[in-house]
Amino acid sequence: MEVQVFGTRRNPDTRKALRFFSERRARVHFVDLQERPASRGELLRFVQRFGVSALVDQGSARYRALGLGAARYSDDRWIQLLCDEPLVLRQPLARLKHSLSIGLAESEWLSWVEAAARR
Repeated sequence: MEVQVFGTRRNPDTRKALRFFSERRARVHFVDLQERPASRGELLRFVQRFGVSALVDQGSARYRALGLGAARYSDDRWIQLLCDEPLVLRQPLARLKHSLSIGLAESEWLSWVEAAARR
């Protein structure tokens, strides 16, 4: 089982996700968004499943610093903004093959681990 986790090391939920998977001996491919922003294609997987608004962290400091509270952008503009400003993304974004999660989703991750154990 190899899980891909997108986030930043400073984000507490990302650290919890990394710890969750490591405690269950899952291989984790961590993508630090401060070093390498998520590509448009990677983000589109999450957008197709959850919608753009689910990816935007309206409580983040970067969201407030950019003054996005009053922004009324199209989905394409939001996606481009999330590619350019990865600190506006809700973290962590986790992916196991075709399964996706946004934010702290331990119950979802546990179902992934249990399914992998049954195989």
